[in-house]
Amino acid sequence: MFKKTLFTAAAVVALSTTAFAADLPSRKAPPVYVPPPPVFTWTGVYIGAQIGYQWGTSGTDAGPGILPLQYNANGVTGGAHVGYNYQISQFVVGLEGDVNGLGYTGSQNAFAPLLSTSTRQNIDGSIRGRVGVAWDRALVYATGGVAFADIHNSYNVLGFGTSFDSGRVGWTVGGGVEYAIDNNWLLRAEYRYTDYGSYTQFAGTPAGGVAFHNHEYDNKVQVGFSYKFDTFAPLAPVVAKY
Repeated sequence: MFKKTLFTAAAVVALSTTAFAADLPSRKAPPVYVPPPPVFTWTGVYIGAQIGYQWGTSGTDAGPGILPLQYNANGVTGGAHVGYNYQISQFVVGLEGDVNGLGYTGSQNAFAPLLSTSTRQNIDGSIRGRVGVAWDRALVYATGGVAFADIHNSYNVLGFGTSFDSGRVGWTVGGGVEYAIDNNWLLRAEYRYTDYGSYTQFAGTPAGGVAFHNHEYDNKVQVGFSYKFDTFAPLAPVVAKY
């Protein structure tokens, strides 16, 4: 009887100890919180640089009855751009401006020394809208807007030279593809056509002025990179911690 009572008491003590231990707070470290990866979006301000090649046609006719002088011009172009994109579902809209330094030149000397002409562009720029469709980190877009250029024209008539530096305003349109390497660095390739319209310049000679009627237009292909800032991008989703 004594042994049975002793065994029962020991069992009660063991069960009580186990229950008490179960009620103690756990000393196990809480799981490490791993934040979710940032959500990629095309929305944001970006700046970058580009380099490419430009080719086009400079055309003029020196008044009625004189053969038109059309000649090719070409050269390397490079500069910087800044813009802002806003993504709505799969669509991306934005605004971009760029400025470029050029080595774009061309000349026509077939009638020298009676008549010759040349064209040079040292700088151009544009302000354009952009509309595109995104597939995650790939973007295909169209772009168009207003273009600016400083065009230097030289004319030589009967050995008398006249030069003009004129700022021209025209239009530009094109398209390209862009790819996000990560959430900030972007690569691009783009084509644009630009037309600065028609204008007339007068070159003086002892016999009087000669009117040169010009039309400038060009094509441009370029590649570049951009860095997108997340300052104006949507925040990542908030995940509660318990």
